[in-house]
Amino acid sequence: MKVLYIHGFASAGSTGSATQLRNHLYPKGVQVLSPDVPVEPLRAVEFLRRYVAEHQPDLIVATSMGAMYAEQLRGIRRILVNPSFHMARLLTFRGMGRQEFRNKREDGARDFKVDKQMIAEFKEVEKLSFQGVTPEEKQLVWGLFGTKDKNVNCQPDFRKHYGTGQMTLFEGEHYLNGVVLGKVIIPLVEKLLGI
Repeated sequence: MKVLYIHGFASAGSTGSATQLRNHLYPKGVQVLSPDVPVEPLRAVEFLRRYVAEHQPDLIVATSMGAMYAEQLRGIRRILVNPSFHMARLLTFRGMGRQEFRNKREDGARDFKVDKQMIAEFKEVEKLSFQGVTPEEKQLVWGLFGTKDKNVNCQPDFRKHYGTGQMTLFEGEHYLNGVVLGKVIIPLVEKLLGI
């Protein structure tokens, strides 16, 4: 079995969340894939569509910006953790200019620039959110939201399009930590994979 982990903004596949998932699930026969997602939103969407088609994961776990991308990957079970569906607005007011990566990237890049072009691309990508959400599709998506998340609050968006049947609030902040992974994320992953 395979789980695809899609990291958040200014992060990388080497994030500790992916490593903890991998360390926990590998002994149970589950491979955790966690590639570096391209910084440019249009490239990121295309990259993830190709990656999913090539690797055929059984489940996607995605956080923040990664969860915004994952929401658009129809036809596969997805856990969206603290999804950030409004990246363009968020970056316009809080993120313009040079940004440092929080985790080591495979290509060695240490930083990148948020500019008007990137924000325009996020606006374009965000238009694809929630397209074609059928009753069947709703059964494939779980939304997990930290009650102390001070970065984003996209609960209303999720509730509007997916309802509350597979929506869970957990005690935690925007960024995942070992406790939240161990108590909230990993048990749901194991349940969905039947392990």
